[in-house]
Parts: sequence; C-alpha cells; structure tokens
Amino acid sequence: MPRPGVEARYVIFPAGPADAEALARTHVLSWRETYRGLLPDGYLARMSEELHARRFGRALLHPGPDEVTLAVADRTGVVGYAQGGPSRRRVAGEAEVATLYVLRAAQGFGLGRRLLTGAARALAAQGAGSLVVSVLAANAPARRFYEHLGGAAEAPRIEPGPGGRSYEEVAYRWADIATLTG
Repeated sequence: MPRPGVEARYVIFPAGPADAEALARTHVLSWRETYRGLLPDGYLARMSEELHARRFGRALLHPGPDEVTLAVADRTGVVGYAQGGPSRRRVAGEAEVATLYVLRAAQGFGLGRRLLTGAARALAAQGAGSLVVSVLAANAPARRFYEHLGGAAEAPRIEPGPGGRSYEEVAYRWADIATLTG
C-alpha cells in the first residue's frame, strides 16, 4: 500500500521519444541494482546508457502494434518504467509486460504495482484478456512481488540471457487481466 503523499510525489505517464535518455539511465541503474550477483558483474559494468537510449528512442519513435511504455517520475526524473505488448508466446488474447523496473530508492511506494496495473489497463484496452510476466527464477524479490499481486507461477524454463549464458526463468500469468485492472 502506498504511503501518504505518494500520489503527489510521483506521476506515471506514457513515455515518448524525448524520454529515451532518462529511461536508459533508469534501465542501466536498475539492472545494476537488481541483478548484482544474478548476472555477470562484467556484463553489468559494460551496460551502456547511450546504447539503451538509442534502443529506447527507436522503440518509442516506432512502437510495434499494441505496445505500451509507461514511466514513473518524481521531481528528480524517471525512477521506473514498464513496457508491454503482445505476448512473445503469440497466444491469442495474451499480453506480456516485458520489463518493469523501479529504482531501489523509489521502491516501497507502490510504484511497481501502479506501473503493472497501468500497463495491464492499457493492454486490456487493446484487447488483451490475460497477461504474463517473466522473471529470473533466482530473483526472489520480483517473484514475491508478482505472487503478491496474484500471478500464478508456471514451470521454470531455460532461456538465453545476457553475458552469453542461459538462465532459469519463471513466467507469472494472470489468466484474467481484469484481476489486475480492477
């Protein structure tokens, strides 16, 4: 549950091309905070804000069909974001939130829940009836977060990942997206 005054401190908005650099900074920092000890240190150290800014810029300038990118900011700038669209599994009516990150300093204010709910609402408005999110199996905080929000864990699977290695991932699924959208 958000703390009093959180609504006034943070704003969630649809991200656009002008937000690419801020999203890239948030992406790189959140990965370094989140994946230390889960991904190779060398990979995390080599992550480039410039490269990610170009990727965000292209994706936001030319989004795919039914894709959504939401950002959350305070007066210092972007502190989190979520991106989603049609499911990579290509299941009819299923959407996927591919990324959802909130900087450690902004965690505990309900921002992750608000980003997930906002993305789910936007995806539902585009026709999605269910939602899936995948996380590293070793990322216990993220797994607890999605379980707390009612996601049903699927069987772990091995996926290729950063650093040229494979990682075990777990997908969390909401069979009825309305359980997230209220």
